[in-house]
Parts: sequence; structure tokens; C-alpha cells
Amino acid sequence: MRELFEKHINLTAKVMDLRLERQNIVTGNISNLNTPQYHARRLEFENTLQSALNQDARGKMTRTQHAHLPAVFNTEGFQGESIKTFKAREIYGQDSVDLDKEMTIMAKNNMMYNALAMVIKKNFSGMQRVIQDGSK
Repeated sequence: MRELFEKHINLTAKVMDLRLERQNIVTGNISNLNTPQYHARRLEFENTLQSALNQDARGKMTRTQHAHLPAVFNTEGFQGESIKTFKAREIYGQDSVDLDKEMTIMAKNNMMYNALAMVIKKNFSGMQRVIQDGSK
């Protein structure tokens, strides 16, 4: 039986939550720009998340069909529940807040969040079409 949502939806939702948390931390850094002896905080999760999924940053492919080359990460065996316990690491920096750096981090994080939102939207577009067609 086919599932209602793609298997990666829980993982995508968790990464979106982490990106939102990062955005909040960066916003806090910017708001403390003129606070004496305040050090910028960072939220790091990409490397830990990739190692938890048995992937590396060098672009290992996942095997979604039998015709694909095998990879370490198998989507068939992945359980979305395990990602709920994943904790990001918050780091207190040694530098004061640099506005240009914070704005760059915020812009990059925002683009990544929007890309994930488009992935989630695509998952719901089929359901929306069914609901709209059924109400006519």
C-alpha cells in the first residue's frame, strides 16, 4: 500500500525546525550587537546529522530505486522517529558579533529553509488537488 506522505517528510520537518532555531539564534546575536562582552552563538547540526544518516558532505547518493548504485544510507530502513531525538549543538563563540557575518548566515539559512518549504509544499500539492476536485 502506498503511503500518504513521502518517507523523508519527518526528516525534512526536523531540519526545518533546526533551521528555524538557527534563525532565532542569529537574530539574538544581531540584537546583542552592542552588548558589551557578548559573544556570538552558533547552532551546528549539519555534520552530526549527516553522520547520523550515514552520509558525508561529499555528496554520497541515496539509493531510492534498485537501478541506482548502492549507498550506505537506505531509505527503506530509515525510521523518521529516530530523528525526533536528534539534538543540535549550540556553541558559544569567542568573537564579538559581526553584523555582516550574521546577515550572511541569516540569508543562507533563509534560502535553505525556503528550499525545504518547497519540498514540503510539493508533498501536499497532490492532496490539495484531490480535496479541490472532490469539493466540486
